Amino acid sequence: MPDLTVETTPIPGLLVVRLDLRTDARGFFKENWQREKMVALGLPDFGPVQNNISFNADRGTTRGIHTEPWDKFISVANGRIFGAWVDMREGETFGATFHVEIDPSVAVFVPRGVGNSYQTLEDGVAYTYLVNQHWRPDIAYPALDLADQTTDIPWPIPLSECEISDKDRHNPRLADASRVPPSRPLVLGAEGQLGRALMAEFPHALGVTRRDLDITDPASLTAWPWHDHEVVLNAAAYTAVDAAETPEGRVAAWRANASGPAALARLAEQHHFTLVHFSSEYVFDGTAAEHPEDEPLSPLGVYAQSKAAGDLAVSATARHYVLRTSWVIGEGRNFVRTMQQLAAKGVSPGVVDDQVGRLTFADELARATRHLLDTGAPYGTYNATNGGPTTSWADVASAVFTHSARTAEDVRRITSEEYSAGKELAPRPASSVLPLGKLEATGFAPTDAMTALRDYLTGSAPAEG
Repeated sequence: MPDLTVETTPIPGLLVVRLDLRTDARGFFKENWQREKMVALGLPDFGPVQNNISFNADRGTTRGIHTEPWDKFISVANGRIFGAWVDMREGETFGATFHVEIDPSVAVFVPRGVGNSYQTLEDGVAYTYLVNQHWRPDIAYPALDLADQTTDIPWPIPLSECEISDKDRHNPRLADASRVPPSRPLVLGAEGQLGRALMAEFPHALGVTRRDLDITDPASLTAWPWHDHEVVLNAAAYTAVDAAETPEGRVAAWRANASGPAALARLAEQHHFTLVHFSSEYVFDGTAAEHPEDEPLSPLGVYAQSKAAGDLAVSATARHYVLRTSWVIGEGRNFVRTMQQLAAKGVSPGVVDDQVGRLTFADELARATRHLLDTGAPYGTYNATNGGPTTSWADVASAVFTHSARTAEDVRRITSEEYSAGKELAPRPASSVLPLGKLEATGFAPTDAMTALRDYLTGSAPAEG
């Protein structure tokens, strides 16, 4: 009996599957789609939602070349076909072709953007295919002339002798055909520190703000065309840690940090996109020296609790990355910019010296995000910060002051208790240290935090405010 195998083709992502067809005097049996085995061999976990069968009465029936906006897994229940595919995606492989004869022992995975066609080689062939989007009556997609001379598909039966629909006889040639643009990642919260860094790292992404798409509004979520995106990066969040302790802030924090991500997780399951969500070390109480990804959650304040709830909701969807980070610094108002301004004004601030962690520059977090997506790292939760030794907030402030022509001694080192005296503040974790071994095991090399701080301070002047 043949083994189940998966073969690559000249068209990226188009895969030929040799099935384990078991035959005897009664006929045959095959596992036409077996998720666990096939994914283990390299087939994408594409999440089919619809199974269609096209019955072809006569030999020579020819269909295509159609480029529907979803992935397909095609095979036959009986008989033989000649299958042919043309890459219709923008890029270097536009126009690339592949063909193979298919009987019940062969299946083909066809990625979105690749034109699909076939010709029956026998009478009475049942052609079957799985797709990962529901068919919609208003769908429009590129198609290609079956007789296009550029692709020069070697049809076994001359097209002049075949049964072809009138529509397929009038499709454009390759030179005039529409190219399928790449699916654009969607960046939520594109105007924030992290959102701006993600847009720089993913320049072809579509960036939206709450004005465009409000993840706390069911109507806004329902109206969005989620099938246009294979990846959604959620940098939208409520980050006012202290304000979250107020009655109004509590509601806003839970809507943005918990209910919103839970809604995105449901949409990810429905539309089969990968959901990237950004979390915080605040989901831990900070009593441990460092916090690995599998440490039980122990949030202290309202902000922390809402972030922990969001983590749990996102982790329930199949295709997800939760990037847990700390002490984020990007473009805009932040701790480093505040210290620069105080240094320039001659102020000697008191900065806590008993809260430790590592800075995370937004561009480093964006770089880690791209790395996980580009390498196809296993889905799950990853700590993602800059690397190097851990520091306190006072250490960071001293480094900023030293760079700003002040001395480290101009920063007064105080305790968290001293800093919070007379203020209504949310509790902070004493340790924000996130070990990076899991991320590094994927091949990512974090940039040293203090090196990144030096480059950040050298690269631009402090913002006013």
